[in-house]
Amino acid sequence: MADRPFGFGLPDKPEDEGGNTSGVPQGGDPFGGAAGGPQQFADALRQFADMLSWSGGPVNWDLAKNVARHVISAAGDPSVLDAQRREITEAVRLADLWLDQAASFPSGVHRIEAWSRSEWLEATFPVWAKLCEPIAAKGVEAMSTMIPADPSQLGGDLPEEMKAVFEGLAGGGAGGAGGVGGLAGLSAMFRSIGGAMIGSQTGTAVGELAREVVGSSDVGLPLGPEGTAALLPAGVADFGQGLSVDASEVRLYLALREAAHQRLFAHVPWLRTHLLGAVEQYASGITMDMAKLQEAMPDVDLTNPEALQEALQGEGLFRPEDTPAQKAALSRLETMLALVEGWVSTVVAAAAKGRLSHGDALAEAIRRRRATGGPAERTFATLVGLELRPRRLREAATIWQGLTEARGIDGRDALWGHPDLLPVADDLENPEAFVHPSELDLDISDLENGDDGEREDGTK
Repeated sequence: MADRPFGFGLPDKPEDEGGNTSGVPQGGDPFGGAAGGPQQFADALRQFADMLSWSGGPVNWDLAKNVARHVISAAGDPSVLDAQRREITEAVRLADLWLDQAASFPSGVHRIEAWSRSEWLEATFPVWAKLCEPIAAKGVEAMSTMIPADPSQLGGDLPEEMKAVFEGLAGGGAGGAGGVGGLAGLSAMFRSIGGAMIGSQTGTAVGELAREVVGSSDVGLPLGPEGTAALLPAGVADFGQGLSVDASEVRLYLALREAAHQRLFAHVPWLRTHLLGAVEQYASGITMDMAKLQEAMPDVDLTNPEALQEALQGEGLFRPEDTPAQKAALSRLETMLALVEGWVSTVVAAAAKGRLSHGDALAEAIRRRRATGGPAERTFATLVGLELRPRRLREAATIWQGLTEARGIDGRDALWGHPDLLPVADDLENPEAFVHPSELDLDISDLENGDDGEREDGTK
């Protein structure tokens, strides 16, 4: 699992068992392999200096993006042809027209794009960095505190040039060994190294995700620019392989999903901030297992970044705090992501009915992708420590379908008017009770009249 951000890890995909084929040193090695000869060592020192010069925060996001670019390039990133741009533009426009009859929200598409994988990276990376920053920063801070007073305790046989750098920093010059200024300098160096390590691992994960995404909304989060509906021709083609469905129908179905996401995020003004804020709130409750980090430090060898990453990755260095607040944050986040995906699935099914002969089969392909831990779930889990629950996605779709039948399209979509009107985790356990309550729905009436009462789960 060296190609995963350390701390969190999922089993490697079966197709990855053949070894590293990314074209980047395993784990996105920011050192480039220091032990391979004079030229490689010179390159390693140059990259080492580049890492130390980073001043943009705890994590080296420039390095992360560069690693992601290399991963994408090594896997193949064909340019988007003009004909493909026309096909996607026509598909999204037609899909958006069909959605007019399936949702009360008007179109949210202001721009249509056909992205290569590299273009997807450029458009979505700022949000990825924002999502990963809280946990990554904790890892960097933890690494910077694990500084031995004697550089010889760092492990491995350091090259003389690099050893001199460490000893100079640890000695603090005139301050002598263990001087406050010297240890502070060594701590800063470890902080830079940690930021590069985590940045490179994040870049590897996002680069791998780019090989499988079909658009800007695979994760269920608003990753791309507002109002921009985008599909990746290469991803669309890969998704359709083995389905025995015409390519134009696959493209149109995926365009429906993309346009539906754009409608929801465009016309529910609180949703974008609410979702991204929920991810940050959950991530803020993640702590570093310092005992496990201390156990890993004797195995750290700064001349072997891959071994360093393996030592730090261990099993569960990052862990959610087992507190009511953290559990509530996780529940709210999982529920909201499920509600977004469930609504999209419901309106897409309605729009495709009678128009796409394989709409049900394509919906089932999406569900299988989710249930088996598709690219979005896998990357989200490795970067943020959160796994989506396929069961909740199905239950959310059941609620939205039931609300459509019971209240109509306008009544269903009116629940997006305020987060307190939406189903909570308990409602997903019993969709029928939410859709057809045994009593008058006094809570919703009170909220619509401005009452600020508490929900059953304690939220306002």
